[in-house]
Amino acid sequence: MWLVVGLGNPGGKYAMTRHNVGFMVMDAWMNAIKAGNYRDEHKAETKKFKLEVDGKSEEILVVKPQTFMNLSGQSVQALMAFYKIPLTNLLVVHDDIDQPLGSMKFQKNRGHGGQNGVKNISELLGMDYTRLKIGVGRPENPGFDIADYVLSAFSKEEDKVLKPIVEKAIDGIECFIFKGLNQASTDFNGLIR
Repeated sequence: MWLVVGLGNPGGKYAMTRHNVGFMVMDAWMNAIKAGNYRDEHKAETKKFKLEVDGKSEEILVVKPQTFMNLSGQSVQALMAFYKIPLTNLLVVHDDIDQPLGSMKFQKNRGHGGQNGVKNISELLGMDYTRLKIGVGRPENPGFDIADYVLSAFSKEEDKVLKPIVEKAIDGIECFIFKGLNQASTDFNGLIR
């Protein structure tokens, strides 16, 4: 079984913010495959399903922690223990201010880069897992507070760039699960236009 975690903050107030791009990818994926409603377990919204690609099948547990970003690791750790999922079968999808909007990057065994959800997961579980970082860019004004920036909504122009990257992220996740990190990195790392 694979645990695919989209990071974000719960509540309508945060729904369309940069920090919630992980939630956006999970929701778009669940809508695309018509997976149905999430259920609540271990302080998270989850959806378990079988995914078939080219005659191969994998069991997936999609997770949206409901603990707020800084405590995301609590849900992830509890679900991994409950379902006995190895760390190598964890993929965390999250926003990254160091990647430009319209880009994504698979990465393994790296620091948290200031992303507090990733930091909490790594503190609780170690770093031997893969992340899919979705670029949200940095504020144009270098003096703009980063916390305020990631908790702000995308502009209409940014939304036009975001939609294709969310769709490509779904393809990237499925590639990672069925073909591995190297193939996913080769096919999906970089700018998506």
